[in-house]
Amino acid sequence: MCPENSKLKNKKIAQIVYPEIYQKIWEACAKIPKGKAATYAYLAAQIGKPKAARLVARAMAKNPYAPKVPCHRVVKSDGSLGGYSAPGGARVKKFLLTMEGVKFRSKTRVDQNFLLKA
Repeated sequence: MCPENSKLKNKKIAQIVYPEIYQKIWEACAKIPKGKAATYAYLAAQIGKPKAARLVARAMAKNPYAPKVPCHRVVKSDGSLGGYSAPGGARVKKFLLTMEGVKFRSKTRVDQNFLLKA
């Protein structure tokens, strides 16, 4: 709530409008079960755009619905963590995945047994 003397009191704050494709990506991401991870390429295939892994990565970076849309469960094709835009970055992403039961084959790569397959 803005104070009475605030210059922002009567100004409208712009709503962010995301591309419709982001909604499809976020819906696909919401289906990743706890204890599993999916690759950006896997989600791209799930929305019918198998070559759109980078688009998926951009949508994950803009995800306004965390934790309902668990973007921390999305990793690179080789199992490495990739980016994470929340405070703490990849360190927090790994922590969240570990807390959900995901195992790692190295310090930064998810064990292939925990990756969803197409």
